[in-house]
Amino acid sequence: MADAIYRDTWADINLDAIAYNVEQIKQKLPQHSNVMAVVKADAYGHGGVEVARKALEAGASMLAVALLEEALLLRNANIKAPILVFGRVSPKDTPIAAEQDITLTFFQKDWIREVKDLTLTHPLKLHMKWDTGMGRVGIRTADELKEIVDELYGVQRISLTGIYTHFATADEPDLSYFEVQKTRFEQLLHVFNTIWKESVIIHVGNSAASIRFPENMYHYIRFGIAMYGLYPSEIVKREREIDLKPAFSLNSQLIHVKKIASGESVSYGATHVASKDEWIGTIPIGYADGWIRKLQGIDVLIDGKRMPVVGRICMDQTMIKMDGEYPIGTKVTLIGKQENEEIEIDEIAAHLETINYEIPCMITNRVPRLHKEK
Repeated sequence: MADAIYRDTWADINLDAIAYNVEQIKQKLPQHSNVMAVVKADAYGHGGVEVARKALEAGASMLAVALLEEALLLRNANIKAPILVFGRVSPKDTPIAAEQDITLTFFQKDWIREVKDLTLTHPLKLHMKWDTGMGRVGIRTADELKEIVDELYGVQRISLTGIYTHFATADEPDLSYFEVQKTRFEQLLHVFNTIWKESVIIHVGNSAASIRFPENMYHYIRFGIAMYGLYPSEIVKREREIDLKPAFSLNSQLIHVKKIASGESVSYGATHVASKDEWIGTIPIGYADGWIRKLQGIDVLIDGKRMPVVGRICMDQTMIKMDGEYPIGTKVTLIGKQENEEIEIDEIAAHLETINYEIPCMITNRVPRLHKEK
């Protein structure tokens, strides 16, 4: 968050909601399972450092990110908790990870060979990724697993501290493929346990799997989208096996109000033409902020009432058809609550034919985040 805010558009981040959601999942987990708070992509657009601190305060004991750069930002903010990087990090960059006590993901024999040739002045911790059916990255077969374990034996300053996989359909009504992946993981785990005798952390559960099957999640669950108060899918939302509070709201203010006559148009392409006299309000947010042009026609809230976005959304401004004249400075809520009305992130996602994960991530850093707690 900037020291000062000079524009009339902002996102409120409710850190107490983050804490509440972490506490809710902890209540569902067996005693042997811990929470790994996923704060990649600037904590899904919520603010990585602030969310990480709150999640740890609420009971998470490990953090996860996608990039080494994201992990270093947390370390530079004096966050000391264990951090796992999901994405592949180049072998040449592993010394900085070791120096900063950042755990890396690996899944390639050649990667280990390159790292073994480096001079590491600090111990390097690794988690091994298994591809049980996601089809992105990871070890797929028992033969691959044995070859990589052979490369690891006896290597100084490199420690295998964890193994994990990722489920592709844990948020779906049909769990048959989930069961296939689960079986594949168990088969690989059996092989692993016959050739590797040291203890490791095991984690398989994303938000959906952790909410639906907490008893099968081994040592850690990876708490991602649900930590931000968003359900991973409609089926998980319908099941309501956990109560979540959304942490993200998006607001702006009217910067101009005018009355246009019947037949006059609004914005580029004249796509909105007034059928009668209309009050039009302008707010300072546009597609450069992540409020993209496809959101034309979506509702916003003014005075607790829904009013539609009209005309094409511009790079920096959006127009609203209002039910009357409102003062300059009137609050406009694009995501969140006003009085008894609410526009949920899921509604925005449905309008864009995408998933709720994408919505807070697409709001750019031109929009300041205001982190709030009691």
